[in-house]
Amino acid sequence: MINPEFLTTDNNDGQEGNGLVQYLQDQSPDVLQRVAKSASSDIQEIIRHNVQGLLGMLPGEQFEVKVTANRDNLANMLASAMMTGYFLRQMEQRKELEESMFSDEAMEVKPEDLDL
Repeated sequence: MINPEFLTTDNNDGQEGNGLVQYLQDQSPDVLQRVAKSASSDIQEIIRHNVQGLLGMLPGEQFEVKVTANRDNLANMLASAMMTGYFLRQMEQRKELEESMFSDEAMEVKPEDLDL
């Protein structure tokens, strides 16, 4: 679940704010939670592994790991994880579509059926 207060940026330098962060701030916590839960366990695992790779993967039981970053850098990492998630979901849907199309032999297209 995304903490909405995490998305509050400290950008007071006159630059235009991050559009994605603004969009996320405008969403209700229920919408964010529903979107987060809609990702398959495979996608969640890939994103978890990706974020761990960005932060470092020292085992917590053997090391006391502390990560410090400002909100803008964390917001960028969140945006990256979201884009990765959307990409992975599109690929997962494509895979499911291909599996459903090509698993049904009645829908199989044979080279001799094509008029090229």
